[in-house]
Amino acid sequence: MFATQLSAWLQRRGIHYGWIVAAVTFLTMLTMSAALGLPGAMLKPLTAEFGWSTEQISSALALRFALFGLMGPFAAVLMERFGLRAVMFAGLTLVGTGMALVTVASQLWQLFVLWSLLLGLGTGMTALVLGAVVANRWFVARRGLVVGMLTASAATGQLAFLPFAAWMIENWGWRSAVAPLFVGCVSIAVLAVCLVRNRPSDVGLLPYGEAPGTQPATPAAAPMVMNFGTPFKVLGEVIGNKTFLILAGTFFICGLSTNGLVQTHFISLCGDNGLGAVPAASVLAMMGAFDFVGTILSGWLSDRYDNRKLLFWYYGLRGLSLFWLPHSEFSIYGLGLFAMFYGLDWIATVPPTVKLAGATFGPQKVGLVFGWVFAAHQLGAATAAYGAGFARTLLLTYTPALYAAGAACLLASVLVMMIRRQAPQAAKPAGPAAARA
Repeated sequence: MFATQLSAWLQRRGIHYGWIVAAVTFLTMLTMSAALGLPGAMLKPLTAEFGWSTEQISSALALRFALFGLMGPFAAVLMERFGLRAVMFAGLTLVGTGMALVTVASQLWQLFVLWSLLLGLGTGMTALVLGAVVANRWFVARRGLVVGMLTASAATGQLAFLPFAAWMIENWGWRSAVAPLFVGCVSIAVLAVCLVRNRPSDVGLLPYGEAPGTQPATPAAAPMVMNFGTPFKVLGEVIGNKTFLILAGTFFICGLSTNGLVQTHFISLCGDNGLGAVPAASVLAMMGAFDFVGTILSGWLSDRYDNRKLLFWYYGLRGLSLFWLPHSEFSIYGLGLFAMFYGLDWIATVPPTVKLAGATFGPQKVGLVFGWVFAAHQLGAATAAYGAGFARTLLLTYTPALYAAGAACLLASVLVMMIRRQAPQAAKPAGPAAARA
């Protein structure tokens, strides 16, 4: 009732309620991504307190990434069956619980339960698939921009929170850094319950930008019957599709070269080269600032230009920046240059990937298909999270892992150009609704 009344009040002022749903989704993904990024700042404190090796802790983080990604296709099913609000509330509850209980953990198996299981499942329920579903259900016009904004929140949360968390860890111990995330999970769960609705029709609206009197092009017009076997059915239908294989393969490389490698190991890498945790986390925050701009810009560009060419440049520049990092001397200038080029396309790859998936497989299947593509992303992240930790333990250096990730990015930049170009669509007027808000 409150959401319907608020929607009517906003509509009288020319503001579509989809922007409210997008704002709560933005905050949810921001908080969840901050929860995913925090363990990277805790590698050295946990090793110092409990004696666990980098490889052991990285194993828990790798499993977390795998569960985070593999939840993607099933998150789409959960959203279809139980609604966006219930899924967001459940995910925030799992993550808040896992973060709170980790402060009393003392055994490695407990870290696996709390950070691998609860954190992996909770964040997986509200990952980039959530942003793709919200954008496709609530928006016709500005869809690429919305995907870019929501994607930017995912990277910004991972990176922007880390300097503050590193400062808290350095001054008050690693347990103190959990408190802001717990409070954030509780607060945003309340917002989700009060404000989020499943579809525009729930508050008497069409999707943003859809002209009155037109037939909606959303799944609401002909809903797909969803059960927990549906993701496997859809996977079976698309597994032989060349575009799907390329998107999944390149997104595997995307996860390998971002979340799994840099997000997880960057602070430890800087520590190996004489840079403290707080300055290292500040560099990550700088990447987050550049990524916020770069990913929103990527969403805008994906509405206007060939998405294959955008991905070519994103992966190519990321690969070159990873080759540069070991030679940056870890100075302010060297790391600043890395943060700028690497940060601008941290996950700017998401809007073009979502657009290519939607154009190839249609709005009904895009959530599930992108769920599997995102699963590949997180399997790549898991591979790098463990592999880089293993290399560091065995070789006492991260340099081989950086070179391998850089080479993989250059390979991805070539692969995306093998996707068949979509036929250009005539630009459609957004309609009166899109002229407002």
